This record gives sequence, C-alpha cells and structure tokens, in this order.
Amino acid sequence: MKNQTKNYIQKGFSFASNNAIILLLLVLVLYVGLTQKNFFSGRNFNNISLTTSIRFLVALGVSGTLITKGTDLSAGRIIGLGGVLACTLLQRSDYSSKFFPMLPELPIWAVLLFVLLLCALIGLANGFIIAKLHVPPFLATLGMQTIVYGANQVYSGSDPIGGLVNDYTDVVGYFDLGFYELPFLLCIAVVMGILMWFLYNKTTHGKNMYAIGGNELAAEVSGVNTKRSKMIIYALAGAMYGMAGFLLAAKSGGASVNLGQGYELEAIAACTIGGVSTTGGVGKISGILLGVLVFELLKTSLQFLGIDPSLQFVAQGIVIIVAVALDIRKYTLKR
Repeated sequence: MKNQTKNYIQKGFSFASNNAIILLLLVLVLYVGLTQKNFFSGRNFNNISLTTSIRFLVALGVSGTLITKGTDLSAGRIIGLGGVLACTLLQRSDYSSKFFPMLPELPIWAVLLFVLLLCALIGLANGFIIAKLHVPPFLATLGMQTIVYGANQVYSGSDPIGGLVNDYTDVVGYFDLGFYELPFLLCIAVVMGILMWFLYNKTTHGKNMYAIGGNELAAEVSGVNTKRSKMIIYALAGAMYGMAGFLLAAKSGGASVNLGQGYELEAIAACTIGGVSTTGGVGKISGILLGVLVFELLKTSLQFLGIDPSLQFVAQGIVIIVAVALDIRKYTLKR
C-alpha cells in the first residue's frame, strides 16, 4: 500500500513538473475569471476562439518543422504576404483606391488556391535550402523571412490594402445556431486539426516525420527519403501560413506588410508549451491546440488585469524561455 501511494505521489509530481507552466497559467486564468467581470462570457469566448483558430493554423505549420529538429522564422512574413495578396485580388470593383483598377471581382476560392500555392512554393524553397543545400533551418528561414518581407514591400508599396468584397470578409462570419453563433474560423480550425492529426498519425509521411526527428541518420538508413520529407513538411507549413494570412486579412478587413509579424515566435512557443519537443521526434496535435489556447488565454488574462502592454510582452517572453527550458530538462532527464 505504501509503495502504491509512493508511486502515485511520484507520478503526480512528475506530471506537475512536466506540465508546470500549463498548470500555472490555468491557475492565472481561473483567478482572472473569478475576479474580472465578463471574462467567462460568450463574447470573450468568441474573441479567444477567433484568435486561437488562426494561430492554431500557424502552429500546425510550425509543428512539423520542430518535430524534425528544425524551425521556421519566415512564418509571420509569409502570413503577411498571403494576406496582402488576397486583399489586392479581392477588392470591390467600386473601391476608389483599388490596387488593380481593371481587375474584375474574382472567385474567393480561386484567390485562396493561388495564395496557398504561392505560399507553399515559398515553403518548398525553405525545404530545398535546408534539405538540399544543408543550410541550418534557423538561418535558411531567417533569410527567407527577410526576402519575403522585402518582396511584399515592393509588391504592395508598404501601403495598407482595404476595400474588400463582402464575400471575402464574410468568410470569418458566424453560423447562427439559434442559441449560439458559431464562428466559421473555429470550424475551419477544427477541420484542419483533424486533417493534420490524420496526416501525422495515419500516414507514411507522418511516420517518416517522427522518425527523422527521432534520429535522422537511422531514418535515412531504414529507407526514409529524408530530403523529400523535409521539403514536403516545409511546403505544407507554407500552405498553412498562406491560409492563416488569407483568414487573418479577412478578419482584419484589410492587410499590410506587417500583418502576421511575430506570429512565428508565438507559434513556436505554443508548440513547445503543448509538448512539441525542440529536440525533435515528439509532438501531438492535441498538445499543439492546448499550447495555443493556453498562450492566448495568458494574453487575454493579462489584458483583463490591465497589465501594461509592454509588460505583457515581457511576460510572454518569460513564458517562452521557461517552456523551452522545461522541454530541454525533460529531454536531459530521459537521457
């Protein structure tokens, strides 16, 4: 009986230690919910679900790169490019400052496909540079970040793009269920999460991805085409960023070159909080969702508490550092 109790205590301590940052943030959320009016409200839930949905898409893209011991610092700028492209192609015909005055109104789905394809090609370029040219992911994606930002400035002239057609902005509308208005974005995020879960857990690509993250040399010896797998991972990530940019611009009612700035760092932090190891080979879709949700709840809680915006960034930075430190600690203990 004593041994059983001791085992329970050890398991409980291990769980609390491995998930300390999540537990602490949840305590903060509970405190804010009990002390601040309207935190636990339908309106605030919708606001959190909208921001979480878009950032979940970004985190899904980043997760594959982290699982294979890489990273992607170009995510935020690809989001910005995707949003700007969508906005320049989906402006109203009667808008006085239309980017392409002679361009007719295009189908929403066609513009979305174009954005996804272009952003996937940028991701593929990342994958090629990393897999074929053997440039470290940090440096390759940092360089791509600068290239995409500069190209976006040249394309848009650094001017905000507005005057969007209603069909485009309605993409981030709501399903009226009578008792509740269900955000379209939440539905999109759920569908993409299910598709990515299937890809990660039920396909050869997913198995290869985890194998590369666990031991790339062993995976290559066992017959995995590691270069091709990496290129697919980064291309898929680019497509996810393009979708996030498309939806974020619709939600914002416009776009500029700074759309999505810093999203890559928050996505990396959310993935790490959710159990995607920076040492590779580990990560679940459910954990990614939890990490994104916890990070968004942290930001919302700080806003409700009236914390100075500058100090909010400090708090978020501390969370990122602690999350990575705990992840490295878990890896060290396993060794």
